[in-house]
Amino acid sequence: MAITVTNAYISTFETNVRQLAQQKRSLLRGAVTEVNKQSEKHNWDRLAASAARLKTSARTVSPAGGNGSGAVGSTDGLVWDRRQTLIQTYDTGEVIEPEDIVQMLIDPKSAATENLVMNMQRAIDDIIITAATGDATDGTGSAVTFPAGQIIGDYTGEINLDTVLEIQEKFDNNDVDPDEPRYMVIGPKQKRKLFQLIEVVSGDFQATKALADGKMPNFMGFSWIVSNRLNAPSAGQLDCFATTKKGLGLHVAGDIRTKVAERADMSFAYQVYMMMNMAAVRVEDEHVVWFKAKDTVA
Repeated sequence: MAITVTNAYISTFETNVRQLAQQKRSLLRGAVTEVNKQSEKHNWDRLAASAARLKTSARTVSPAGGNGSGAVGSTDGLVWDRRQTLIQTYDTGEVIEPEDIVQMLIDPKSAATENLVMNMQRAIDDIIITAATGDATDGTGSAVTFPAGQIIGDYTGEINLDTVLEIQEKFDNNDVDPDEPRYMVIGPKQKRKLFQLIEVVSGDFQATKALADGKMPNFMGFSWIVSNRLNAPSAGQLDCFATTKKGLGLHVAGDIRTKVAERADMSFAYQVYMMMNMAAVRVEDEHVVWFKAKDTVA
């Protein structure tokens, strides 16, 4: 007689959906200045640095524009301008049929909602990364290209200690307030390269044990963010950047909103829908440094 016990074998299934490896939250949102205003555009007003004058005689005309003459009819004045964000709408969604729900152990609506929230969180990082090194928009709607003086590297050099020092030098030359929070956004290969430096991992230089927890410590005054969403112009190239919290602005007209409802036009299937209304801009060029990195580890 044949052995038929295998006919009684069963399959088991998890009661929770396993979300595959992915970035779950925005890594960069906390590294920028955020404004929450319901509007089509937001203007980021800016005022350039001015200079004092030496008063050389009594009863001189009061100055204007810092050190200008201030005389009647003069054109002296402080330099004002602005950067501008123009809101864009992003959305995502999924349709779940009623028959899907009754044939599954888990509730697909909950798992789908969680998955879609994560993809919207990543979209926020994409908005910020694009604004960091892309064209900014001024108050007249004209494009402002990234200043060449704020770029280091040409994709031929890997990150090293001198790279970080050169970026610090850029900030110092621009009189960036040393108390302003600073962030460095790099890729996984740059993290690996830095972990080969004794200055990063040694307890003689760091208060934390980087090799113990595998996380980038605060180093050279920067909080380090490792992102897989940075622009790669070509193979072996990566656009990393450093910024302060004042360097980039995120305008949130509408944060992530979620709707789950039945659709009468689709056999009463459940529609999971999300949307957000956001835009970002480089507010202060002096607060952003673009590092064109060779994306390798030698």
